[in-house]
Amino acid sequence: ATQNPIEQEGTYPLPEAQLDRFLMHVTIDYPAAEAERDILNLVRDEAANKAGEAPNQIAQSDLFQARQEILAMHMAPEVEEYIIQLIMATRKPELYGDDLASWLEYGASPRGTISLDRCARAHSWIQGRDFVSPDDVQEILFDVLRHRILLSFEAEASGVTPDRVLETIRERVPSA
Repeated sequence: ATQNPIEQEGTYPLPEAQLDRFLMHVTIDYPAAEAERDILNLVRDEAANKAGEAPNQIAQSDLFQARQEILAMHMAPEVEEYIIQLIMATRKPELYGDDLASWLEYGASPRGTISLDRCARAHSWIQGRDFVSPDDVQEILFDVLRHRILLSFEAEASGVTPDRVLETIRERVPSA
């Protein structure tokens, strides 16, 4: 699903329970000039029926094989514990500072734990590794959890963002 930050008439925010069902909440900036040129050329080619068949097709069996490799990827118990402690910091923020305790109303659900695990594995696989590192977890932490935590009224009134909360958690929870 996409969310347009400008045109919101007739749209309504999703409840937290529905937001939690999305794997990630990725923030995307405007494309660079070269990417904008590529978009323009692609649209022109499509309009002129020049696009033809997609050049990067992947067989379904290759896709299933990749999924199996990702799920079977080695994750050290220390990295698994790191994932759990990051999630626990969203649920028991008082253990990591009074500021976090005042910022968080609700922490990430078990879906957050599962998603952090799966996305860290996928990130590692895309990077060409056969093991998951704490860096993989940190790299996808924001995209996986920013929509899974609920800020307190105090945090919102102070301009605290989910990314700031997650950055603070990342700084305070020791990595594996």
